[in-house]
Amino acid sequence: MTRVLIVDDEPQILRALRINLIARQYEVDVAPDGGAALRQAAEHPPDLVILDLGLPDLDGVDVIHGLRGWTSIPIIVLSGRAGNQDKIEALDAGADDYVTKPFGIDELLARVRAVTRRAAIHEAELARIQVGEHVVDLTSKTVSGEVRLTPTEWHILEILLRNPGKLVSQRQLLTEVWGSKYIKETHYLRQYMTQLRRKLEPDPAHPVHLITEPGMGYRFTP
Repeated sequence: MTRVLIVDDEPQILRALRINLIARQYEVDVAPDGGAALRQAAEHPPDLVILDLGLPDLDGVDVIHGLRGWTSIPIIVLSGRAGNQDKIEALDAGADDYVTKPFGIDELLARVRAVTRRAAIHEAELARIQVGEHVVDLTSKTVSGEVRLTPTEWHILEILLRNPGKLVSQRQLLTEVWGSKYIKETHYLRQYMTQLRRKLEPDPAHPVHLITEPGMGYRFTP
């Protein structure tokens, strides 16, 4: 069952969306503000977030940034702000779609189905990622050839594989894996990347998939 987190400070909207989604076999959580939304998402990770931008404590764009720091789940923005700049900021922050209030429930449900389908296709793609001679499945956390990875190795590898061809900075990796207090501990990354190459690269001394960009970060090259 798909779990949806609805974030809005208008009780009538929360109630209407909750009733309509439950009637269509979605599991629904609700949050009245940004802080509650981020806590709820961390404790009970949703499959989809419907998010109002005008929240009483945090701007919705800040909530998007907070979610995008650790998850790629679909986010549909639901807002009374009709200006293009608000839409651009929300989409640039990582939102997948934008619905302007007042809205029709049928339109919103169609958007929910669309982003859910796209997310399912993306997850299917993540189930078979070729890294050298090995197939990595990020959905089941397995590697062919009985390769075993530690939780930290998985965390680093998943960030890189979810961003194929993209340079992921040292700062981003250190922050996401160990926390913001560790942004200078670049030797952590060197150590774990060495271990990952030994397990996944055909020739660890001359990697072709897990690439170092000196002084900047790392890149997964399919």
